[in-house]
Amino acid sequence: MKRISAILAFFCLMTALVSAATSPINCSASIEPDSTSATAGTLVLKVDIADGWHIYGLEMPEGGQAAGIPDPTHIEFAAGTEASAPMYADAMATMHSDPSLGLDLPWLTGTITLRQPFEQTSATGKVEGSLRYMACTDESCTPPARFDFSIPFGEAAPEAVSVVDTPAASGLTALSHFWAPVEVTAESSSQSFWAILIFGFLGGLVALMTPCVWPMIPMTVSFFLKKSKSRRRSIIDAALYSASIIVIFLSLGIVLTLIFGPGKLNEIATGAVFNLIFFALLVLFAISFFGAFEIRLPSKWSNAADARAENTTGFLSIFFMAFTLVLVSFSCTGPIIGTLLVEAFSQSNLMGPLAGMGGFALGLALPFGLFAFFPSMLKELPRSGGWLNTVKVVLGFIELILSLKFLSVADLAYGWRILDREVFIALWIVLFILLGMYLLGKLRFSHDTPSDHTPVGRFFLALASLSFAVYLIPGLWGAPLKAISAFAPPLYTQDFNLYGGTFEEFHDYDQGMNFAADHNKPVLLDFSGYACVNCRKMEGAVFDNAAVRTLIEDNYVLIKLMVDDKASLPEPMLVEEEGKTMRLTTVGERWAYLQRHKFGINSQPYYVLLDNDGKPLEAPRVYDENVSAFTEWLEKGIENYRNIK
Repeated sequence: MKRISAILAFFCLMTALVSAATSPINCSASIEPDSTSATAGTLVLKVDIADGWHIYGLEMPEGGQAAGIPDPTHIEFAAGTEASAPMYADAMATMHSDPSLGLDLPWLTGTITLRQPFEQTSATGKVEGSLRYMACTDESCTPPARFDFSIPFGEAAPEAVSVVDTPAASGLTALSHFWAPVEVTAESSSQSFWAILIFGFLGGLVALMTPCVWPMIPMTVSFFLKKSKSRRRSIIDAALYSASIIVIFLSLGIVLTLIFGPGKLNEIATGAVFNLIFFALLVLFAISFFGAFEIRLPSKWSNAADARAENTTGFLSIFFMAFTLVLVSFSCTGPIIGTLLVEAFSQSNLMGPLAGMGGFALGLALPFGLFAFFPSMLKELPRSGGWLNTVKVVLGFIELILSLKFLSVADLAYGWRILDREVFIALWIVLFILLGMYLLGKLRFSHDTPSDHTPVGRFFLALASLSFAVYLIPGLWGAPLKAISAFAPPLYTQDFNLYGGTFEEFHDYDQGMNFAADHNKPVLLDFSGYACVNCRKMEGAVFDNAAVRTLIEDNYVLIKLMVDDKASLPEPMLVEEEGKTMRLTTVGERWAYLQRHKFGINSQPYYVLLDNDGKPLEAPRVYDENVSAFTEWLEKGIENYRNIK
């Protein structure tokens, strides 16, 4: 299959994520006891489905997920309860054709009531479980979702009880006094904003060199010049064209941010499912760039946009030309934009995506404006040819290298330990060596142009790649490798470490606080995340500093909490937030709630110095690689702790 429209997968992914943020399904649950049996009853679920949405029926065609068929809507009971008969609905499902599967699938819409007969197999005093479903529109679906319920049942329970939106049957989880909310003002950091802006701008310049964008340069500049005989008019048109590119890309960042909200963006960016999908997409693009197949949008899309640009006049024609560039280039720029958005979303604020997309659009659009101002520059540009294919293959290697970061996030979050630090570094070493060999002409792909010599530029790039591979080698034995600290898994995942350098730290907040109180030490509380790039940067640039390390080890109890840890809690936590009862089921959810509840913030990294009552000793700190400032902050915390003792 030579033509694969894989870029559509990227659009579908983003559409699905947008849909997930709208909460189109609301559920409530109640129990109708069975008058003939004290251990039997019927679980009644009322499901309100928003207009334009549906969930799948209770029975699906045979074939399962291997054929791409979604799971049916179903109940999963916790231990102590079993279904005694099939679940049924008060409304018939309607059948709708799914062209991609070639099947008719059942849809449930509107407000429906589901009834699930059950039997208690042990006296647990409650009925617990989840309604599992997938919500979709005609164009996109949310990821598989669930509604959890926990309802008292038995002799002590009333005749009919219900739970709406979230379970609260067991009461709220008791929290220690260490969790008491405090008022804090964290020092802000503008470094992340500027880093994302610069990263986006560089990404736009790199995109200019891709095989999808480069051939468009002569066509677009020619388009400007023939629009008007006036040079002044050509310059204005070029400026409008550049502005249109910026508006198109910037609008994407604005729309995603407004729909999701900053907090949801961070949750998505650190989610294992999102990172696994993005890992697969980058690998797919890399294989395409190596020449296995060609990725392109359906030609009728770009042709239609191009025809519209030719047939219209004025600003509208310029806008359609810009839109044509975006469509044609997306098969090459998609991975760059996607990687950029993941980093931008993790900032948990509006400015992250805006800075990233704005920087990218500026980097891509600026050269077109310059070519219009100086048309003679166009004659000096090299034509498309073998060199452009080299760029394509190099980008393929870079995408493979970056893809391992996304796989690492999911691996760390779920504790699979398939990509520990030494495995990650070994793969990077191999990829950088292969890249160096390719640039030297020792490795060739099927569509490469034969060459009897190595150009000087390629030689120096190969030198840089091979040198970097050599730099990485000590990392196999535990060397810090600060240059890749933002990408590599944490040092504690290293099985063989000759360098030491791991902190003694607690990963449970209450245990760490109790230990600190017993030993009369202040606490350094570190809210981190497996998917947090800036957290890894801080660890490499600041925490691995000898002075900082000594100061922490000698004076503080370090508590490090990973907000995206997917390990299940021994027992779910029921907590109240914004007037609603929430059910926390994973370790990461617990620590994320602690950060929001106690400090009123939801971004990482976030560092707090606490006394033995859980009160701040100094204003919290965020991402800032200034070692001296961090050291002064730690010393001030020690001084303040001694003053209150």
